[in-house]
Amino acid sequence: MANTETALKDAMTSIEGVIGVALVDYTSGMALGTLGGGKDLDLSVAAAGNTDVVRAKARTMELLGLKDEIEDILITLSGQYHLIRLLRGRGKNGLFLYLALDRGRANLAMARHQLRSIENDLEV
Repeated sequence: MANTETALKDAMTSIEGVIGVALVDYTSGMALGTLGGGKDLDLSVAAAGNTDVVRAKARTMELLGLKDEIEDILITLSGQYHLIRLLRGRGKNGLFLYLALDRGRANLAMARHQLRSIENDLEV
């Protein structure tokens, strides 16, 4: 089992094209841990903003009466992918992993697969 720091390092080193990664509490909008980012990607701002995305999608699903669970949310930009993976399991509810990828270097299918593996190993 990996702690937050180990999981974030694993994402940065094992997923091709990663710009930054964060573990976020979407009840508060606070990043519990971040790695990467920089002047062009403030991960604290991204954590707070993507919390709004998660809340909006959850509320929309509720209004539609959908009884399904969100696995992940993908936002595609011209030069980046932003992947939000909602975590499930004991101690993980209310959390998501946020991953920003360079679109030119990333393999989206592999990134999703590896992020799922990191989620499974993460112990919060």
